[in-house]
Amino acid sequence: MSQANPAQLTHYVAWGAFTLAFIFGAVANRTNFCTMGAVSDWVNIGNTSRMRMWLLAIAVAVIGANALQLAGVIDLSKSIYPGPNFTWLSYVVGGFLFGVGMTLASGCASKTLIRIGGGNLKSVIVFMFLGIAAYMTLRGLFGAFRVDVLEKATLTLTTGQDLPSLLAHWTGVARNTWMVAGMIVVGGGLLAFVYSSRDFRSSFDYTLGGVVIGLVVVAGWYLSGHIGHLSEDPNTLSEAFYGTNTGRMESFSFVSPMAYTLEYLMLWTDKSEIISFGIASAAGVIAGSAAYALATKNFRWEGFRDAEDTAMHMLGGILMGFGGITALGCTIGQGISGFSTLALGSIMTFACIVAGAAATMKLQYWRLMRQG
Repeated sequence: MSQANPAQLTHYVAWGAFTLAFIFGAVANRTNFCTMGAVSDWVNIGNTSRMRMWLLAIAVAVIGANALQLAGVIDLSKSIYPGPNFTWLSYVVGGFLFGVGMTLASGCASKTLIRIGGGNLKSVIVFMFLGIAAYMTLRGLFGAFRVDVLEKATLTLTTGQDLPSLLAHWTGVARNTWMVAGMIVVGGGLLAFVYSSRDFRSSFDYTLGGVVIGLVVVAGWYLSGHIGHLSEDPNTLSEAFYGTNTGRMESFSFVSPMAYTLEYLMLWTDKSEIISFGIASAAGVIAGSAAYALATKNFRWEGFRDAEDTAMHMLGGILMGFGGITALGCTIGQGISGFSTLALGSIMTFACIVAGAAATMKLQYWRLMRQG
């Protein structure tokens, strides 16, 4: 892609992200891929099939992303996840609150987009509150607390926080060797666990959802980290990644893209605004989900049950917006894209999201039993 100019690369990245996200939305709708649902099934009824589908997506993303890295096609260290600043309190608080929020809002950020595509008007409200809260956490009122309090608890490492870099630093063994080990131990271990379940193996949709979502994340890395990458920008003469909001290589994540989508819609006539990877991916998930819902005649309008239902979804959106930005990602952003880099912060955030969701579900069950 070295012959393309920056505007062309931005165009390629945006359309590529939309196409991949369209596949994401359609397949996730068909297979009922839902990270909140995965935790709910596990906590409430002891069914781990949808959790295994999420873990399968992680395994595929870990193996695929690291294979691209080893082949010299991309450099995962150029993303936001493996950096040396280990903001542990942000991962813990942000991840936990995101887990709480996605439970109150009946689904995570990606599920919100999928439900919008299916006609769920509640998710439109969640989108708006999530996007506004995310923007407030990026640049507004909530951002002051994020930067002045949570990010003060930071460990600055002498190397990247990804496990291959850390282990290479501690042992003296080459980083690439540890990357291969990570693919085998983490990726292979997750695959072995996922397919140890007869119930999981009995349904093609579980494999379809996990494999396709994982591959979409890998393709996202290739799109922004290879196709949209120039080692020397013709204007600045420095390395550049085009079409991303962070100015680095990105794969799929859905919290900050909701904030940037609202910004783009509000500043439509501002010629400096572009349709980025994130904005295109948010639109693509909605479009893909809608296409599947309409094709299968499952599209239906759905609204709030009552005032309490409305309030819980609004609060859930706010918590997801704040938590997702604070933790640098959502169940897809940190839970799959970040996890695929083997970054310690991503793994920690994944665990905290699950913990926040599980704790909230237990509290909801306790309240239900008291009322009964």
